[in-house]
Amino acid sequence: MSTNSGFTAFIFARGGSKRVKNKNIYSVAGKPLIAHSILAALASESIGQVVVSTDDADIAKAAKDYGAEVLMRPAELADDTSPEILAWRHAIASYPHLFEPKGPQPFISLPATAPLRLPIDIDAAIAKFMQTDCDVLFGISPSHNNPYLNMATIGEDGLITIVLEGSSAIRTQDVPPVYDITTCTYVANAEFVKRSNKLIDGRVGYTVIPPERALDIDTPFDMYLADLLLTHPYKG
Repeated sequence: MSTNSGFTAFIFARGGSKRVKNKNIYSVAGKPLIAHSILAALASESIGQVVVSTDDADIAKAAKDYGAEVLMRPAELADDTSPEILAWRHAIASYPHLFEPKGPQPFISLPATAPLRLPIDIDAAIAKFMQTDCDVLFGISPSHNNPYLNMATIGEDGLITIVLEGSSAIRTQDVPPVYDITTCTYVANAEFVKRSNKLIDGRVGYTVIPPERALDIDTPFDMYLADLLLTHPYKG
């Protein structure tokens, strides 16, 4: 666990997940899913405290067990239709000394669904944000697929077409590289979060996360992959 007096990071983990029941506390490599994010944050050089925002008592207990503080959020900010940015604003309002006026740190969100991120990924994202004139910074990872080449849509006629119709590209060398937006790390200006309804509308910076650390848990198969990679790490 980090003993520095660094920044506070937030993890937003509501109960009631549909695709994977109790996803945020589902056991992955011997620990609740959320524990991997808490421990990575506390092992980083930049983070001194982790706050888990949740509506769920079991998630709250797991968070405390692994060294996080808990912020209970209202039920109306934790249902299926609640934009997560509203939970972000609730966290900012709950810790005004960190953010207002022009508080000592940026707003940092580390989703529980990215258990493969490392402490160095967190440190790199924060450092890049502090050096870049952007409103928010996303983690991105090189995509395996490309809309110019091998991503398709199914038409009403039952046939497929390339997403970017009209592309004449036939080799990867012919097209620009594209990236997946990961859920590893978000770093933002708190004032921007308070006034924005769509993060991508701001000045969006980035930090690159290697594919082997960019897995986002959304399905049981993703959970299986995370368990496999955490117990048998990819050596590169």
